[in-house]
Amino acid sequence: MSNQSTLVARANNQLPQVPAGFTVQLYATGLDNPRLLAVAPNGDLFVAQPNPGSVVVLHGIASNGMAQAKTTFASNLTAPFGIAFYPAGANPQYVYIANVNSVVRFPYQAGDTVARGTPQTIVPSLPSSGHSTRTLAFTTDNRLLVSVGSNGNAPNTDTDKSETNRADVLAYTPDGAFLKIYASGLRNAVGLTVDAAGTPWVSVNERDDLGDNLPPDFVTHIQEDGFYGWPWYYIGPNPDPRLPPNHPELAQKTIVPDTLLTPHFAPLQIAFYTGSQFPAFYRGDLFVASHGSWNRSIRGGYELLRVLLQNGKATGVHEDFMTGFVNPDGTVWGRPVGVAVGVDGSLFVSDDASNSIWRITYTGS
Repeated sequence: MSNQSTLVARANNQLPQVPAGFTVQLYATGLDNPRLLAVAPNGDLFVAQPNPGSVVVLHGIASNGMAQAKTTFASNLTAPFGIAFYPAGANPQYVYIANVNSVVRFPYQAGDTVARGTPQTIVPSLPSSGHSTRTLAFTTDNRLLVSVGSNGNAPNTDTDKSETNRADVLAYTPDGAFLKIYASGLRNAVGLTVDAAGTPWVSVNERDDLGDNLPPDFVTHIQEDGFYGWPWYYIGPNPDPRLPPNHPELAQKTIVPDTLLTPHFAPLQIAFYTGSQFPAFYRGDLFVASHGSWNRSIRGGYELLRVLLQNGKATGVHEDFMTGFVNPDGTVWGRPVGVAVGVDGSLFVSDDASNSIWRITYTGS
C-alpha cells in the first residue's frame, strides 16, 4: 500500500529529541536537498546536494552552534551522492564524488573549500535509472567500492538485462579500472562504509509490495563475493513468491544480514562512532539515518538509529537515538539522510525535509 508522508515546515524552535545528556542544535539551514555527508580530515563537512547537482562545504562552528561559513565546492554535477577522500589519512590527494551515472574526482588539499581543478572522470558509466543513490568507500587494500541499487523492485533478472551490474557493490582501482562485483543481491545498498578493521558495511533498502512486515530492511557487513538474495530470496533462503523458482542453487548461498530493521524504514547513510566525546559504551557502535518509507500502513523510520556492536560484531540489537521528526498529527517535518562523526566527536545528521544539518553533542547528565 502507499502511505506517503505529508511534509510540513519545521515550526519555530522545533528540535529533534535525543537521549538525556545529549544536546542537538542546528548546524546549518537553508540548504538545498542536503543528503550524504563526509568529514574532511581538517573537520570541514562536505554535503552532497543531488537536486541542484552540487557539493557544499560547511566550515567551523560559531558561538551559536551554526557553521561559520558555507562554500560551494563543486557544481554542475549529476545527482551527486557519495563522497570519499583518498588516500586515507591527514593529507588526501583527491575527493571522489559519485554522480548517478559516473564517479569523478577532484584534486584536493586539506582545507580546500572550493575545488582547485576540474573533475576527472574515473568511472565513466554507471547505470542511472531506478535507484539513484551511489555511495563510495575505499578498502584498506585501496579498492574503490561503489554501490549501485537495482533498477526495479523484484524483476526476473534472468530476462531483465536492465539489472546488469545493479543491486551490487562494485570494485574498482582508484584510477577507475573495473575489478569485480564485490558483493551482490543487495537491492539498494546505500550506506557504504568501512569499519576500523577494514570490513565494508552497508545499509540496504529491501524490496516493496510484500506487505507491512516483509522483508526487513537491514544493516550488515558484506563478505567479498557474498550473495544477499535479491531478487530471488530475502533474509536467507526465503523465496520471493512473485518470481519463478529458477534458482534453487542460490537458496543456501543467501547470506543472512547482521542486523534486521523494521521493514520499510529506508536506512541510508551509516557511520561508526569513532570519537571520544560520547560515553565510552558508544564507541564502535553504528549510527543509521533512517529516511522513512512510503510502503507501510504504520509509518516507520524518520529517525536516527543506534546499532549496537560488541568487539566489532553486530549484536542484532538496535535502538532509537534521535527522533521527533513526526508530528502528533502524523505529518512529517524532517527526514534524516546522512550521518557523520566530526573530528571533535560530535555527530552530524542531514535532514532533506527541513534542508538542515543537525549537530549532536554530549554534555553530560
